[in-house]
Amino acid sequence: MALLEIKNVTKNFGGLTALNDVSFQVEKGEIRGLIGPNGAGKSTLFKNIAGFYKPTRGRILHQGRDISHKKPSHIAELGVVRTFQETTLFQEMTVFENVLVGCHLSARSNVFSALLGLDHGRQKEAEDRTRQVLEFMGLMERQDQLALNLPLGSQRALALAVALAARPTLLLMDEPFAGMNAEETGHMMSLTRRVRDSGVTIVLVEHDMRAVMGLCGYLTVLNFGSLLAQGTPDEVRQNPQVIEAYLGSS
Repeated sequence: MALLEIKNVTKNFGGLTALNDVSFQVEKGEIRGLIGPNGAGKSTLFKNIAGFYKPTRGRILHQGRDISHKKPSHIAELGVVRTFQETTLFQEMTVFENVLVGCHLSARSNVFSALLGLDHGRQKEAEDRTRQVLEFMGLMERQDQLALNLPLGSQRALALAVALAARPTLLLMDEPFAGMNAEETGHMMSLTRRVRDSGVTIVLVEHDMRAVMGLCGYLTVLNFGSLLAQGTPDEVRQNPQVIEAYLGSS
């Protein structure tokens, strides 16, 4: 059984078709690249998977369970967690506190009562989990720094740590390398591989082809809301339709 199955998904907004009969599946343990030009439907598909949109037609299955019309909070509880294109953090909170919030994203407890220490048993578990994640992500030395004082690369690593704290089985990463320099991109690529090696399946939307080709074992290409091509990075690089629509002759 595939971890994620997209089955004939169509999404209409009035007279506009943003996704048109899209089907593919992602196996457990993959880093899958979802690429295509702007307006191809990548972010719309992410929002459908995460529950922010509902498919007009078709189904989305996670571990064999239909999640097509479930609420985002329920989908997150099932292990499908999304990071966002813009780094979404509590800027006035410390690194530790941000990851602590992530620990409660999939828990049925009030986040802020947990932060205030009103739920002692769960709070202790969350604090232990936070330390584990910070150690894993190499952020332990920054745990007392405010998120707003971190450089971009560390902010992206923190956003990934917050998502990881929620114990995802499937992580949807939306342009995790945007705006990064070469050194930051290389570090983030290493972190992404570590997350995959820890047992988390990853689907990422990204325009940085160096990162995509270096990370992903398989690519799915969208264009104008439809599935254009699928294959290994080498196969996609050499696909004439993909070259014309997206990659260019270079």
